[in-house]
Amino acid sequence: MVTLLDGSSPLLMKSGVNGGPIVMEPLTFRVTIDPKFWRYTMLSGLQPGDRLRRREVHERYGGRRQGGIGPSSQTPAVLFFTDPSTGRQHGYYDGWGSDGLFHYVGEGQRGDQQLTQGNKAILNHAEDGRSLEGFQAEGTSVTYLGEFFLVDYYFTDAHETGDVNVMRQVVVFRLRPNTEVPISLPSLPVPPPREHDVANVPVEERHTERAHVTPNREPYEAERKESGLVERYRRHLELDGHTVSRLRVVPAGESRPLYSDLWDETTSELVEAKGTVTRDALRQAVGQLFDYGRFVDATTRAVLVPSRPREDLIAYLTAAKVSVIFPEGPAWARINAEP
Repeated sequence: MVTLLDGSSPLLMKSGVNGGPIVMEPLTFRVTIDPKFWRYTMLSGLQPGDRLRRREVHERYGGRRQGGIGPSSQTPAVLFFTDPSTGRQHGYYDGWGSDGLFHYVGEGQRGDQQLTQGNKAILNHAEDGRSLEGFQAEGTSVTYLGEFFLVDYYFTDAHETGDVNVMRQVVVFRLRPNTEVPISLPSLPVPPPREHDVANVPVEERHTERAHVTPNREPYEAERKESGLVERYRRHLELDGHTVSRLRVVPAGESRPLYSDLWDETTSELVEAKGTVTRDALRQAVGQLFDYGRFVDATTRAVLVPSRPREDLIAYLTAAKVSVIFPEGPAWARINAEP
C-alpha cells in the first residue's frame, strides 16, 4: 500500500455494478527497485575505511564470529570477510576482476561448495531484505569496506584446506560495491574471460597448472620426471628445427588456466607428458589432450612417457587416436595412432 504525504492512500475510481453508486477503492502498487539504487544504512556508526576489532563488529551487529560469511539475526545484514594474506592457503582467491567487480569465494573448506548456509545468505541477501557488508580481515582487526550487492556467481576449481593435492569446486560471487572501496584490494590472478583465451607461452615451470594452483609446493618425484622428459623432448624437437611452446588456455567463464605440456607449432601436434606408464596416468593424459584439443586445431595428439607402455595400453591409445612417444636409448621412439 502506498501512503501519500498527508497520510491518505491514493484511490481508484470504479464504476458501480449495474448502474449503482461509484466506488472508491485504495490503489495498491508493486514497486521493484534495481539493487544498484539501494542505499542501506544498516551498520549505523560505521563508515567505509573504519578499522576495529572483529569481535566488536559482532558485538555491535551480530553474525557468526568464525568463518568468512556471517548472516546476522541481530541486524538485517550479511557480513562477509576477505583475508588476502591467508585466504590463498585455503584455495580462496578473492579479488577484483577485469569487469570491475569484486570476486569473492564462498565458504566451505573441504569438498565441493554448495549454495547453502552462508553461501545461500549471500545468494538471497536482496530477496531476504538484507544488506551485504564487506570487511577486510587482518589478524584480529578488520577494515569496513562498505556495502555490496550480488551481481551473479560462477563455479571454479580450488584446492582443499590443508591438502593442495585435492581439488574441489568452489562458488565465486561477483559483487558490486555501492560506494568507493576505501582501501586497495588485490586483483584476481586470472580474471574469467567472456570468450576462450588461448595463447602460446614458453615451456617454463611457471607456466604449469601446478605452479598456478600450488605455487609454493615442491614438485613430486613423478612431476620432476615429467618435467625432465618434457625438457629433453623439447630440445630434441628444436634441434630438428621445430618451434615448440606450451598452450595456455583459459576457458570462457573459468578463472583457472589450463597448460599443455608441449605444443609443436611446426606440426600442430599437441603433447601431454606423464612421468609413469600406468593405466591411470595414460587415461588422464588422454582426457587432458581432448580437453586442450577443444581450443586448438591440432593435427595429431600424443602422450610422452618415460618407457614403452604395455601392449594393452598401446591398444587403448591407438583406439583413442593418440600416438605415444618414449625414449629408446639416445633416440626417441614413436608409435603412431591410426588417422
